[in-house]
Amino acid sequence: MRESDNRVLQHYGDYITSALQTKGGHLSIGRGGFTLHFGRGARLSGYDCESFKAGCIVAGLPVIDSRMVAFEDVVRLAVHGPMVAVGEEASPPPYHALSFAPLSVVAQAYRAAGAEVFNIPGLASPRLGE
Repeated sequence: MRESDNRVLQHYGDYITSALQTKGGHLSIGRGGFTLHFGRGARLSGYDCESFKAGCIVAGLPVIDSRMVAFEDVVRLAVHGPMVAVGEEASPPPYHALSFAPLSVVAQAYRAAGAEVFNIPGLASPRLGE
């Protein structure tokens, strides 16, 4: 583990632990930085994406990194797709804009568009740096 990863866990470990204990808790990374979803309506945002990403992956937290996905695909997923149900029950299918879906459903849609997805059961994780 790099020293910067260790610092992330030292300074933000309580938030990451809370996200791990919350159904749907995850880290999302996009062109504007990262957002850690650690409870219903609870988020932490920042810009040190690589260190935070590595620390969360090591901790076992689900991570969706969409920075390499075509902009129009990210817009389509964000505007027309469901939101992740974090700390609450998912809406009944079919999922659509403004509905809440399980993390695995949203992660699969982002992975199909080309995003890196880590630590989500049922979805194989690439090795960090792939």
